[in-house]
Amino acid sequence: VNLGVRRVEDDVAAKYPALQQYAACQSHAFLKGIGTFLAGSVAAFAVQKMARQKLPYSLQWSLLLAAAAGSLGSYVVTRAETQKCSNFWIYLETGKSPQ
Repeated sequence: VNLGVRRVEDDVAAKYPALQQYAACQSHAFLKGIGTFLAGSVAAFAVQKMARQKLPYSLQWSLLLAAAAGSLGSYVVTRAETQKCSNFWIYLETGKSPQ
């Protein structure tokens, strides 16, 4: 069975029938994280550019702070989405919603 670019043994796929849905959920979570990093970095850089008169510092620091803000936002979003995928996996495998 193929999951994205990886191949999973047929006996593993048979043991976990919800594996394909879980893999799709995780892929979506990671794409959301990448999108959040890009959007957060651009937004942080734009805010710094507008505030440049009050906070004059070099372009290097602006880029560093923008990347840090994007990384933090990306981490938060990816972690939340991954938790949703884990809960989804538990529900699909057991039929019960995790607490």
